[in-house]
Amino acid sequence: MQDGTQEDPTDIAERRPALVYPFETVPEDGETLEIAPGLIWIRMGLPFALAHINLWAIRDGEGWAIVDTGVQTRETAAAWRKIFAGTLEGKPVTRVFVTHMHPDHIGMAGWITRKFNCRLWMSRLEYISCRMLTADTGREAPDDGVRFYNAAGWDEESIETYKARFGGFGKGVHAMPDSYRRLSEGDDIQIGDYSWRVVVGSGHSPEHACLYNQELKLLISGDQVLPKISSNVSVFPTEPDGDPLTDWLTSLARIKTLVPDDVLVLPAHNEPFHGLHARLDHLIRGHERALTRLLSSLAVPKRSIDVFGSLFARKIGPEVLGMATGESLAHLNCLIGRGKVVAEPDEQGVLWYRAA
Repeated sequence: MQDGTQEDPTDIAERRPALVYPFETVPEDGETLEIAPGLIWIRMGLPFALAHINLWAIRDGEGWAIVDTGVQTRETAAAWRKIFAGTLEGKPVTRVFVTHMHPDHIGMAGWITRKFNCRLWMSRLEYISCRMLTADTGREAPDDGVRFYNAAGWDEESIETYKARFGGFGKGVHAMPDSYRRLSEGDDIQIGDYSWRVVVGSGHSPEHACLYNQELKLLISGDQVLPKISSNVSVFPTEPDGDPLTDWLTSLARIKTLVPDDVLVLPAHNEPFHGLHARLDHLIRGHERALTRLLSSLAVPKRSIDVFGSLFARKIGPEVLGMATGESLAHLNCLIGRGKVVAEPDEQGVLWYRAA
C-alpha cells in the first residue's frame, strides 16, 4: 500500500467522534458524482489494501481542474479516458493540482499534464521529494537504509525483503513533469468562479497542500484529515532522526485555527464528512494517548519493533512491517524530542529505547 494510511491506531481507548456523512450515494470505482456547483467527486480504484481514492474535478472556465490523479496503472488510465469523454464532456483539463507526493495522488499527473499540455500545481517540497524518490528506481538499496532497519531490530529476512523491494516507489508514478507551478501556504487561487486557499500541513508528507473554499464551505483535505483512518506518520532512512509526529500534531492544531468547523471535508479516502474540528481533536488526543502508552512501556528498554503493541490494535505482519516501524520510530523520536526517552545502540548497532 503506497499511500501509507492504515486503520486508526489511536482508537484503542476512545470511540471516533460522531461525524456526519451527508451523501447516501457513493460513486463506484471509476464513476463520478456532482456534489457542489462545478465540483465532481471521482472515485478511483487502487491496487492496494486501501482499495480506492477520492479525486476531484473543478470546473475551470472552459475546462476542468483536476485535484489528485490516482496511481499509475492501465486501469486508472482507462477510467480517466472514460471520465474525460463522459462526465467532463470532452472538455480539456486546464491544470492538475496534487495535494502531495504519494503515488496514489501524483501517479497519473505526468500522463494527464502531457495529454492536455497543462501545468502541474504542487508545493515545492512535495515536488522535489517525489522527483528524488522516483530517481531511486533501479538502484540497489543503500547501506544507510540497511543500517536504519538493522537499528530498528529487523531480522535478516526482513532486510533482504527491503533490499528486493527498494526503488518500487516510482513504479506507481508516470514520468513526472519537468516543471511545475508552486503552491504555498496562504495562496488564494482562482479556479473557475471560486477562490481556493492553500492550507499546508506536514507530518504525513513534507508540505501537504489542502484547498479551502470559504464561499462554498469546502475543504479538499487530501490525506491530512481522514474520517475513519489515521494517515501514516513515519520516520524513513533518509532522515532517521526526524520528528514528523511533532510536525503532524502541530499541523492538525493549526488547521483548526485556519479552517472553520462548518466546512464539508472532502478527504482522499473514505467519504466526505462534516465534523472537522472534532476529527482534528480526536486525532491529536489519540496520538497523545499512544505516546503515553508507549512511554509507560519503556520502563524496560525496547527496540522499535518491540513497541507495536502500544501503538496498534492489529497484529503487525510482514506486509506492513515497514509502515509500522516507521510510525513506531515517529512516536519514539517525538518522545526523545520531548526529553522523555533516550536511545542507546548495542554492539550490533540496534537501538534500544528507554524512559529517560
